[in-house]
Amino acid sequence: MKLTKFGHACVRLEKDGKVLVIDPGTLTDAAALDGADAVLITHNHFDHADRDKLLTLSADVEVWTCQGVASGAAEGLPAKVQTVRHGDAFDTAGFGVKVFGEWHAANHPDMPIIDNVGFLLDEEVFYPGDAFTVPDASVGTLMVPTGAPWLKMSEVIGYLRTVKPARAYSTHDALYSEAGLGLVDGWLQMESEKQGADIRRIAVGDSITLA
Repeated sequence: MKLTKFGHACVRLEKDGKVLVIDPGTLTDAAALDGADAVLITHNHFDHADRDKLLTLSADVEVWTCQGVASGAAEGLPAKVQTVRHGDAFDTAGFGVKVFGEWHAANHPDMPIIDNVGFLLDEEVFYPGDAFTVPDASVGTLMVPTGAPWLKMSEVIGYLRTVKPARAYSTHDALYSEAGLGLVDGWLQMESEKQGADIRRIAVGDSITLA
């Protein structure tokens, strides 16, 4: 399985000639969707679900997402939109997917909390969206959010220590300056050394091969 980091919150997975893309938002290059067979979307925020990009998907592409996206950014798409919730499991583009989580992390006291689902792919890669969801399953590779109005770094470290993945790679990090990314790199390196795990930030466009 090949995992490629795209801008901000988007990840592209490739396996056996199939392509699955997670959370192609407005801060992501449209090339992330090139050749996509399936798209997973965790929640209905602009940096995770860009309607203009989704409208380019052909009718044979499967989109799996929560109700908020299905009735929002993904409403009326030519692609096949299917709604999922916590506890669901399905197969798409050659990947086995399990759904964990229900709600986005609290962001602002005047903003409603929206639905948010996380996806575990092939019992290996877990993408939580905008939440620190702990799935009821072992996680080999965790895509860990590291920068957002709703989080602080102590929570990121606590999440890593609770999930205890063999590998964890930063996502949701486009809001940082270069100095901020340097801080993130330092904190992740410290945690990598503490846990004896591969915990770090992948540069946009770089890929990791997972067994």
